[in-house]
Amino acid sequence: MEPQAEPDIQAVDEELAALNGLLEHRVRLAVCVLLSSHDALTFTRLKQALGETDGSLGAHMRKLEDAEFVAVEKTFQGRRPVTWYSLTALGRTRLKRQIDGLTQLIDRADA
Repeated sequence: MEPQAEPDIQAVDEELAALNGLLEHRVRLAVCVLLSSHDALTFTRLKQALGETDGSLGAHMRKLEDAEFVAVEKTFQGRRPVTWYSLTALGRTRLKRQIDGLTQLIDRADA
């Protein structure tokens, strides 16, 4: 049996530290991934896609909005309010970094 190489604990710690805590929650990560392939999506469409309640999704969207990862536009269809979300340039950059960081960790685990 060949001796295994010592894991690079410092590199793993650095890779984990580089991940954005805001995007560690599956709902917030999923929202950003969905928005990355659309110009904008409504709150209702996101809620249906993710199977979240109004309260849960609203809390996640507020966190993404406060961090300036998403932009919000409120419109009306007839008399009904519609809330649209889009991914900001900052959100797109942070999502890419998160995916790159997760990919590095997965590659390390597969090695």
